[in-house]
Amino acid sequence: MCSVIVPTHMSSVETHVDDNGVEEGQNGAKRKISLLTCGVCGSEEAKYRCPACLKESCSLLCVKKHKEDSGCSGVRNKVAFVALSQFDEMVLLSDYRFLEDTGRFADGATRDNLIQAPRTTSKTKKLAAHARKMNITLRFLPVTFTKSRENSTFFLAKEKLFLWHLKLIFPQSSSEFSQRRVSDKQTLKQILNAYIDPSESDPVTRQKLKMYVHAPFDHVKVFMKAEERKANSVRYHELDLHKSLRDNLSNKTLIEYPVLHVVLKDYWKDYPLKGAAITASPRSRLTAQNDETAQDNQVSLSRQDSSTSGRTNIWPESQETSSEPETPPEKRAKRGSGGEEEREEGEIFDSSDEEEA
Repeated sequence: MCSVIVPTHMSSVETHVDDNGVEEGQNGAKRKISLLTCGVCGSEEAKYRCPACLKESCSLLCVKKHKEDSGCSGVRNKVAFVALSQFDEMVLLSDYRFLEDTGRFADGATRDNLIQAPRTTSKTKKLAAHARKMNITLRFLPVTFTKSRENSTFFLAKEKLFLWHLKLIFPQSSSEFSQRRVSDKQTLKQILNAYIDPSESDPVTRQKLKMYVHAPFDHVKVFMKAEERKANSVRYHELDLHKSLRDNLSNKTLIEYPVLHVVLKDYWKDYPLKGAAITASPRSRLTAQNDETAQDNQVSLSRQDSSTSGRTNIWPESQETSSEPETPPEKRAKRGSGGEEEREEGEIFDSSDEEEA
């Protein structure tokens, strides 16, 4: 019977280097020999690779320097495009985990008390009702929105006066100012005097808005964005500086509170105006449609008479006048007798317009 003797005097640590340039230790772990140097300092061997931009680095100091210099976040883009030739199991696993995270986030959102909170409260309903009496359509965002949290609009029932939360944007100076409890009886000129008047405005504010302070007052216009429109069809309302805030907001839609853009003359062309809305009552629309229908019938009869005047009718017994059915425009007028104003192209219809007061 043969026996095999295994030598036991081998060293405790052995290292084997194969032909592919891979070192294999006693624990079986493999490490590829890096052929790249650090992309930040350029002197050391690269040990790390940025998940976002795939840039190599050698130490924590180089990683931080890379983020500061390039502004890289270091977070891998989970939705980056991957060509089909590069799609492998790791990419598939990454997509699967991304979908799992999305489902977990959606499930957590349904349990959030803030998101489940009602969109409107008794206070917002009262504000909307008072605004409706002044021909102002007032909309409100969910309570989780920043614009909803910072809104401080208040209504004085005895005086029947709105104290608006107002935001003023001065795009030519890259400045924004928010003002609380602005009376709707103030004119826009009185509101702007506190910002761009050479003598009445605050010195610090005047320094920030020196372009507006030095400009003539007639070279300044105020615009307000028209709400409920498509993103590719942005339009603005031009407001009258000499009218009160209430008169300027009449027949307009607001989201939480007014946001006014104060623009200098050279930039007025960047604010396209909303076309005038065409308002027509159902009776006037029906009358106009009937007139058009009668005119079309007269034209068709005149053409028929002219075509048959030069020919002899050989079928006299078949000349019978049939009663004309009700014209389609009348039916459409009956269905559309809601009295709403016709909407401009790019305007979004909101079913909440028909809510009760």
